[in-house]
Amino acid sequence: MARLPRGVLPGHPHLVVQRALAGVAAFADRQDRQAALDTLREGLATERVQLHAYALTTAELRLVLTPPSAQALSRLMQHLGRRYVAGFNRRHGRQGTLWDGRFGCAVLQEGAACLDALLWVDAASDEAGATSADHHLGRQHNPLLSDPPSWWALGNTPFERELAYRQRLAEGLPAQRAQALTAALRSGWVVGDEAFAALASSTTGRPARPRPRGRPPRRPPGSPTV
Repeated sequence: MARLPRGVLPGHPHLVVQRALAGVAAFADRQDRQAALDTLREGLATERVQLHAYALTTAELRLVLTPPSAQALSRLMQHLGRRYVAGFNRRHGRQGTLWDGRFGCAVLQEGAACLDALLWVDAASDEAGATSADHHLGRQHNPLLSDPPSWWALGNTPFERELAYRQRLAEGLPAQRAQALTAALRSGWVVGDEAFAALASSTTGRPARPRPRGRPPRRPPGSPTV
């Protein structure tokens, strides 16, 4: 079965995950993480992509971002792959790719879906500097980041927003909503309501939801066609 093209909806937030090869620590220490963030900063500026959240874990890179075009997102990830992986290989004395295949991508509806993705990403690691959590909690401003409307909607003042986010982060994302994000990443589905899914499908030219299983119901003989 042919692989569907990646669905990218310009001007809307996306959850992106790039996994490392099994058994390889993609971001082994603080120096690796800083190199990745420096490379990411270059790509964001060149491609004019807005970054809303990030997490650099041992096994994967997680991002929430808004690209101005489908090509900008692909070029950003290609830049990160070329520049960061080359430096990583030199530093650690290795060769070849670091990533386990293509990056996963899911289009997010602004609002609850985008906020869920922010929380899922920020909860990914407890290592200092490994996520954007400090920025969203008001501990440290990060110029690499642009806060999406879903974060601003948490309160009328910085204190209200930071407190609301801290409470949600402490509670953790409900398992069902975390599973919806990971399922969407696997197949490139949209996370949002039906109207948003229809918009994404018509814009990207690919299904936004999995098709129902099984054959369509048979029409009775003589019934009109639509």
